Amino acid sequence: MTGFEAIDALLAESRQEVELPPAEERRVLRESLNLSRTQVARVLGVGPSTVGGWESGREPAGEVRERYAYFLQGARTKLEEPASPQKSAPVDESSATAEFEGSGGADEVETLPASEACVLCGYPALHQVAGFPQHLDPAECGGPDEPPRQATPATDGGARTADEPSATATPVPSGGLVKVVPVGRRVQSAAEVPDRIGDAVTAALAAHAGDVEAATAALVRRAIPDAMALLDETRKGGRYDIVAHPWIPDVLRKQTARGADQIWEARPKWFRSELPAGRHEVTALDINGAYLSALKTHLPIGRLEHSTDSVHDRRRAGVHLITPPVWEHEAVLPNPLGNRDEPGPLWVTEPTLRLLLRMSGPDHGLCDPPVIHESFTSGATEGLLEKFRVALKDARDRAIVTGDEVTFEYVKAMYSKFVATMGESNYNRELYRPDWMHLIRSQAFANLWMKAYKAYDEGLVVVRAMGTDELHVSGDWRGVFPEGRGVSEVKVKDTYTVGGDVGPGAGK
Repeated sequence: MTGFEAIDALLAESRQEVELPPAEERRVLRESLNLSRTQVARVLGVGPSTVGGWESGREPAGEVRERYAYFLQGARTKLEEPASPQKSAPVDESSATAEFEGSGGADEVETLPASEACVLCGYPALHQVAGFPQHLDPAECGGPDEPPRQATPATDGGARTADEPSATATPVPSGGLVKVVPVGRRVQSAAEVPDRIGDAVTAALAAHAGDVEAATAALVRRAIPDAMALLDETRKGGRYDIVAHPWIPDVLRKQTARGADQIWEARPKWFRSELPAGRHEVTALDINGAYLSALKTHLPIGRLEHSTDSVHDRRRAGVHLITPPVWEHEAVLPNPLGNRDEPGPLWVTEPTLRLLLRMSGPDHGLCDPPVIHESFTSGATEGLLEKFRVALKDARDRAIVTGDEVTFEYVKAMYSKFVATMGESNYNRELYRPDWMHLIRSQAFANLWMKAYKAYDEGLVVVRAMGTDELHVSGDWRGVFPEGRGVSEVKVKDTYTVGGDVGPGAGK
């Protein structure tokens, strides 16, 4: 192919991006049709938070932009049409198609010789409207994973869908009490709250004929979108809207494609260089659900704002440029800043700063306070992900009690991948919060450091601290930490002996 032919081919393949109405109009069009973000997101193949981002000014690209533009144009057209009287009886698909084809309107319906991907949901469709493959019945959009709800007899003589509670009675447990849970400002019967995790596990086991390994693998593969759907569900009725794609300062951007940004997470990789004379029985403890517990941390709600105030505002959270204090307890406790050899200022997260300030306070007095030079912060709350965390924790707890390893591994993948992909990742396009990623991971490190300090304060010998979930101690640790698989408990990972008259393999 010559240079000119290549240019012609490139021009033939290129196309201009379709224009979209202003962000405010996008929201008005959706709300005027009484459609939720979840409904629109489902047919477009994205998450509700993504639709919210588009309605706040973020721009979609590629094929999903064309589908979104098609939806908005259709919404505008529908709102401009005069209201038509309702038909007295439903019509089948063939009669609906004939009615469209005979109308002579702009939205001409044609039957396709072979099924093509629906422009809204991507699943096979047998018709096209105005040149676009599309399902005529909105209930068919979304594919086979979301079948229409089945009608079941109701006590009032009418019909209701299978997942719709009866209006005439509230299910009452055998004990005569109705268990309720908070939903926004109200409470709701626990029986009416959807169990996304349980339903997903049940469906996966059914789809793989009870094959536990295959079902687990399938659930782990879909852990990220399922976690985002659960997050959207738990945010209903929340006091704050999550800003999914805010402006991010350069310190939170990767310096190279495979490099890192400028944030120091204070990850410990510490071991005690000397132990008291004698024989030491050391237990390596595994901290359960480190990232799950760390979801409870102060997270900035909106866009990060720059300041040069040297005084820490506890109502805000973000990242801070500090000169860290000298740490003089390396012989018995890891530095809260982790392993860092380079002197001078560095960017740290909110959990690291709060830990340093706490250790420098009058209750501990282990170091001087850090010096804050500048910050990028926003108004913060510790409860932003709390319902999300509790939903995952409850499912994890139930899985442990019942011995359900499928649910256990599925939930573990949900929270670990959720944390790992909310930065600059191709696996999660719905949430771009590298600041949250750093804060949650740092909170996990800070939680491990506090367990090391608790062990030291209770008279144990702290031997090693690694990452987010491994702590080696010598002494009666069961008097300090409860043992088990719960997130507030620890498991034994290994035991070994150091010092004294022991064999040549001791201490490994």
